[in-house]
Amino acid sequence: MNLSNLKPAEGSVKHSKRIGRGAGSGKGGTATRGNKGAKSRSGYHQKIGFEGGQMPIYRRLPKFGFKNRNRIEYVAINLDMLNNLAETKNISDFTIDTFKQNGLLSSKDRVKILGRGELNKSINVAAHAFSQTAKKAIEEKGGTTTVIE
Repeated sequence: MNLSNLKPAEGSVKHSKRIGRGAGSGKGGTATRGNKGAKSRSGYHQKIGFEGGQMPIYRRLPKFGFKNRNRIEYVAINLDMLNNLAETKNISDFTIDTFKQNGLLSSKDRVKILGRGELNKSINVAAHAFSQTAKKAIEEKGGTTTVIE
């Protein structure tokens, strides 16, 4: 064996189809594009949502509603979750950092405390918003609510 008789393994090297290189190639003439029509022409580009001339679905269906660009999305945290954290991890002061450390928030989330569940101990909570029932329940147990701007 020497360098003159080295070659790749059988089937490991594939040659790309040479399309449109004359009749002798077997891929000349229409160059595998079929006969006539827009798809056979160079520079063809189909519009997004084109359905072959049929009225596209985005024009068949009515439009309604709107998206409010100024909407503020909150991550909801209920009192029962706060109570659970307060008992299991012995936390009495809840801040945004506390929520992040316990996996309830990601970095830019805003928090709203909601009133589902019961509180068993006094806690201090700092959040972006509170429901009326949550605020009432926290303050009845002797805790404080602080709204973060």
